[in-house]
Amino acid sequence: MLHAIIMAGGSGTRFWPASRRDTPKQLLSLVGSQTMIAQTAARLGDAAPAERQMVVTNQRLAAAVRRELPELAADAVVGEPCKRDTAPCIGLAALLVTRIRQDPDATMVVLPADHVITPDTAFQAAVRQAADLVDAEPERIVTFGIKPTYPAEIFGYIQRGKPLSAPHGDAPAYGVARFREKPDAATAAEFLAAGDSYWNSGIFVWRATTILNALREHQPKTLDRLEKIVDAWETPAKDEVFTREFAAIEGVSIDYAVMEHATNVAVIEAPFEWDDLGGWQALPRRLGTDADGNTIVGKHLGLRTTDTVVRSSDGHLIVTLGLKDTIVVHTPDATLVANKHDEEAIRDVVRRLEELGWEEHL
Repeated sequence: MLHAIIMAGGSGTRFWPASRRDTPKQLLSLVGSQTMIAQTAARLGDAAPAERQMVVTNQRLAAAVRRELPELAADAVVGEPCKRDTAPCIGLAALLVTRIRQDPDATMVVLPADHVITPDTAFQAAVRQAADLVDAEPERIVTFGIKPTYPAEIFGYIQRGKPLSAPHGDAPAYGVARFREKPDAATAAEFLAAGDSYWNSGIFVWRATTILNALREHQPKTLDRLEKIVDAWETPAKDEVFTREFAAIEGVSIDYAVMEHATNVAVIEAPFEWDDLGGWQALPRRLGTDADGNTIVGKHLGLRTTDTVVRSSDGHLIVTLGLKDTIVVHTPDATLVANKHDEEAIRDVVRRLEELGWEEHL
């Protein structure tokens, strides 16, 4: 059966001051009325209904995630005791699905909690196509490539190879020639001009055993500790073992642990619209702009204001005068005013707040 693993442990620092430790971006309603994680879970539909969903987050957020997703069983939300990147997260989920949920032949779709994807029906059809490709070759890994619309430097890329002879669905499917890291501007322009590369969506479909075998080969110490955790999962020692063994794992991404070594990888050209909400400049893409190029969420009066993002809350009025290319975000205890071309530096703001010990604003 197909199980969905939703990764929801990110901090979303580029969405500060709205995104905080207790309410990171996956728990915010940035696009639409639902939170990002609620949209992600609902998007799966019948392809992976609630009883076959699992969320891996951090312990601090586990209770909030359960409140957001009451349709999930309480034990379907796994709170990691510390951050150890995506490979341990996915490895743990694979063990839980195969051993605790007792589905040794499980197929998994692994997806972040903070993407915008439309329409749901196209996404579900693509996931089913990917699962069929895995059924045809159980050791195959399938990912989704997004046709690039501009030379983005913020995404990794996938270079496609030969088309698959049996794509098992309506969307084009190819072997993967190689994965490429986030490029500089000139290289991104080359990728776009070549026409054979996709943005890497970060969504994967594979057999749980494929990932466990890859970890056993390339990250045996990590898998050993994960197996000790799952051995104790249904015992009184669960929390103690989970905390001790997970903390001892060396953090590593799934890209480094598995994908760099994988040889049987396919990419489906995504038949859906996709956006990775990386920061405030994503809002104009998703919500549109007014005649002056502004994107406004909340109560706002703008005079001689252009190409600006404004987000307010609780009816608080923001007045802007003579602004251009600016981000203005108001929350009850903090306000951000930034040049929108310096958005990456919002992470530096968060680091500086940590150094100052201003925990109340984190």
